[in-house]
Amino acid sequence: MKSVLTATLLLVASAAWAQGPTAPRLNINPSFFGSVPDGTATSEPVALTIIDAITRSLQHNLGLLMTEETAGKAQGARWQTLANLLPNISGGVQEVRQVINLAAYGFPLPPGTPTMVGPFNVFDARVRLSQSIVNLEATNADRAARYNLEASQHDVSSARDLVVLASTNAYLQALAAAARVESVRAQLESAEALSKQAGDLKESGLVAGIDVLRAEVQLSTQRQRATAAKNEFDKSKLQLARVIGLPIGQTFTLSDALPSVPAPDLTLEQALDEAYKTRPDYQAALERIQAAEAERRAVASEHLPSVRLNADYGALGLKPSDAEATWTVAGAVDVPIFNGGRTKGRQQQADAALRQLKAAAEDLRAEVDYDVRTAFLDLQATSEQLQVATRARELAQQQLTQARDRFSAGVTNNIEVVQAQQAVAESSEQYISALYGYNVAKALLSRGIGIAEAEVHQSVGGRP
Repeated sequence: MKSVLTATLLLVASAAWAQGPTAPRLNINPSFFGSVPDGTATSEPVALTIIDAITRSLQHNLGLLMTEETAGKAQGARWQTLANLLPNISGGVQEVRQVINLAAYGFPLPPGTPTMVGPFNVFDARVRLSQSIVNLEATNADRAARYNLEASQHDVSSARDLVVLASTNAYLQALAAAARVESVRAQLESAEALSKQAGDLKESGLVAGIDVLRAEVQLSTQRQRATAAKNEFDKSKLQLARVIGLPIGQTFTLSDALPSVPAPDLTLEQALDEAYKTRPDYQAALERIQAAEAERRAVASEHLPSVRLNADYGALGLKPSDAEATWTVAGAVDVPIFNGGRTKGRQQQADAALRQLKAAAEDLRAEVDYDVRTAFLDLQATSEQLQVATRARELAQQQLTQARDRFSAGVTNNIEVVQAQQAVAESSEQYISALYGYNVAKALLSRGIGIAEAEVHQSVGGRP
């Protein structure tokens, strides 16, 4: 489980999901929020681990499925261009009964000779072959299709990264919501105990009625927070089920056995160098530039001659029993002379498309740099915030304990207790948000480098 927690990123695109002001955000295609549910819901809750969530999402997430289908289209396009370079072989059998006017074919017949021949049968069984020998346009078009296929495969790798990150983030969002439920529940129990304590002390004449009123107000507030926290937890579970494709209506429980994962041990320069080599979306952009260059060469080759070989072999006769072997071999050279400016127009389009792809690739390279640098900044900031939040939560709990003791001893009223309760609530929320933000920052770095799925594979000992 070495690096599972580093994959907590890309569902943070929704502001409603980002818990806490420090949680880094990244936009994501809405299709990765959806899935194709599979299976039948059972009456018993399903125990769902984070690896289960990743595995299901890689099978049922809508964004990945759509990307894979797009790659399938690219594969089909490659076969179509390749067909222009491979042999075309066909065969057929026919039998014809006919009457022929020899004069129509220009035969010089003596006067009085009948010009009509037939009726008679012709049987022909034949295999035909056509093979391109030299065709630079088709060759470059095939290269372009091959580069586009490579780009689509990089797109699939990128989509798998997004799905791993999305499903893990959704799982951790649900865990964070569950932690809030537990935190609010503990605070509610504390408020109930303090309310009862205030009532008992009032009965004993040790505190004023205003202290009881404060305790009841605080208790009411905690009950409202408990209801809201439970509602958010239920909705986060629904979102998780939506992302990973659980059967509609399936209930499940979460496993909170998640390890503490260190951030990748890389310097900024090492991370940037690795990102330019491994980011699938950037590699896809480079492949598309090569495809556009090949397409441009294909267009430029339209005015060049092409050479083709045509051949056939078969049996020809009046009937199958007396058919004789016949064959034909022919070489053809096609030389374009004038096509009305079509090649020039296509050349301009290819040039413009190439410039667009180069600009997009440069922008993506800058985006990679931005992603990695901001991830380092977020990682440093959220790490410090987590340390502060951890200490603040400990101090707030100590403050509450001391305030309750002072109130019980009659040293002070319960204003201190209420303030201490609020401090506990705020510090608990800050701790949960800081922990989530720290995990998101690690995920941002993992995604920025382009190693999210690879790290998950390593952490679970194979491909999920």
